[in-house]
Amino acid sequence: MTPLRSAIVLGVVLAGAVVAAVVLPRANDTSPPPVPSASASPPVAPPPGASFDYQIGAAYPPAHGVRVVSRDRSSSPAAGLYSICYVNAFQVQPSELGWWKGTHPDLLLRGPGGPVVDEDWNEALLDLSTPAKRTEAATIVGGWIDGCARRGFQAVEPDNLDSYERSDGHLTRSDNAAFAGLLARRAHAAGLAIGQKNAAELLPRHASIGFDFAVTEECGRYGECERYASAYANRVFDIEYRTNDFTRACHHSGTTMSIVLRDREVSPPGSPHYAFRTC
Repeated sequence: MTPLRSAIVLGVVLAGAVVAAVVLPRANDTSPPPVPSASASPPVAPPPGASFDYQIGAAYPPAHGVRVVSRDRSSSPAAGLYSICYVNAFQVQPSELGWWKGTHPDLLLRGPGGPVVDEDWNEALLDLSTPAKRTEAATIVGGWIDGCARRGFQAVEPDNLDSYERSDGHLTRSDNAAFAGLLARRAHAAGLAIGQKNAAELLPRHASIGFDFAVTEECGRYGECERYASAYANRVFDIEYRTNDFTRACHHSGTTMSIVLRDREVSPPGSPHYAFRTC
């Protein structure tokens, strides 16, 4: 589960009409995948152990020493730093639900009682249950990934890889792994590295899917950091939301992987909830 999905809504509020005005056109970005040239450089994964900031709620100037920043796909990358593009790839932002209903209703997962929704965040799940639907959805999300590349990001983190856990049994782990593989190929064709977002149970498949690094939430709290670190040679960027968990994670893994303490709203400096610390 991804507690930070609420931060995207916050980002819309903070950024005002500018972000709101581009939400639907971004959902409609279905440009064809780029054709990689034989001489194109392979995607470069973020450096292990680099100081990290998670800014998917709102972009702001990174603190001194930060080298890797993750921001929402509606934002610009952090100038001069390694920038990761956040994409809600397996579920639907509430503000974009109308677009999906109007243009791709077949891609919204339905059960006997109607649309299947992640009730914690009021996000409809995408139907990734067949190869045809996964291909269709990958065309749409792939357009967003291409947009990340055009904006100057170096990598992408597709969120809600674990949506099958909230699908009432209509999706399987293999369905989502197959969709992630399509996104990985699209990212690599665009020159971007791609990160596994949570879902530790898919670590045994990370190489076959094509993931290059990991972005985790609360791996310290749940005792999963070492599993990610082993799979990704310490290219792990972990966000903790509780001070005790942050302290514990720093003690065990702070010299090898990147760990940051953030507030759950992922708010910018000046907010009463703002929190940011690194090991």
